[in-house]
Formats: sequence, structure tokens, C-alpha cells
Amino acid sequence: MSEFSRLRLGHVGLFVRDLARMADFYQRVLGFVVTDADFDPDGKSRAVFLSRDPSEHHQFVLVSRPAVVPTNTPIQQISFCADSLAEVRRAYFALQAEQLSQVDPITHGTAWSVYFRDPEENRIEVYTHTPWYITQPFIAAIDFNKSDDVIRRETEALCRSKPSFRLMADWQDDIARTMRQAVEALPERR
Repeated sequence: MSEFSRLRLGHVGLFVRDLARMADFYQRVLGFVVTDADFDPDGKSRAVFLSRDPSEHHQFVLVSRPAVVPTNTPIQQISFCADSLAEVRRAYFALQAEQLSQVDPITHGTAWSVYFRDPEENRIEVYTHTPWYITQPFIAAIDFNKSDDVIRRETEALCRSKPSFRLMADWQDDIARTMRQAVEALPERR
């Protein structure tokens, strides 16, 4: 299907039983840096976003396993990056034609996405980056029947309304410094 010919693996989400332990492991042992986190109203962590690449908000997300998981898989989601908003839009309409369950067009502020379930109910995302950063997680519906220009303007206005709004390039510069410091702090292994 040509709508998906240029997709590349973007990031993976895992359901985990002990979020703090897993986040510590990926930071301490593999040198990942926490780029965002989600907390419930009681202050308990629900998700941790991790990356080793400042051009990627996250390469990996760890999510506290909910009491009821729709499948028995440790995979929370598999995400594929597209080159453009137009490519995500084409994927959305192609997925609708496939009559898959839960085809949901959304923006994270940092990305435009379409989420869906594959034939075995695995959660899949096709996304492309925006030039804006806001604290994650964030989800708002978008309408792929609108033009790219309208979607861009609406998403930018939505992002600018958030207190954490920044240009993604500025966020990437700051997270690159944090990543360099994290790598320098890793113990030497022999």
C-alpha cells in the first residue's frame, strides 16, 4: 500500500509492572533520558517517556500496566513515523477503508497521529512531528478532512495556549545537553 511505503519505526511503548524500577534501569544501564512523565492525581507515575536522541521526543515509553489490559501483550503500542502531515492523512483514509477498529485521528501537539488496532488488536500509531513542544502526554482530536494549513494553524494555536509551549528546536537543544550529561555520568564498564 503506497500510503505506508515510507514509514519507519518511530517508538515503542511497553506495559510494565514496576515503572520506577524499569525507568531507573533504562536510564542507569542504557543511558536513556526522561523527556516527559505522566502522573495520576495522587502524584503516582503512570508513564515515562525516554530517549537517547534529541531529535526524538521519545524512542521508548514505559506505561504502568493497567488492571485490565485488552490483550495479554507487554506491548502498549508500536509507532511508525511518516514524513509529512499529508502522509499521515493518506494513511488515515486508507485505514478507514480497511474498516479497522478504533481509527482515531489525534494531535499530541508534538505530533499529528492516527491510532488504530491491527487485525489482532495491537495498538498501532502512524505519526509525523510538528515544530512545537508541549508537555506529554497530550491528546486532542483533529479532523483530517481539513486542509494541512488549517490543521497546522489549529494545532499551533492549541500548543501556544499551553504553559509548557516551546518551539521543538529549543526543547531539542535543552534535551541534547541533558543527554550529554547523562552519557557522561554513565559508569565505565570493563
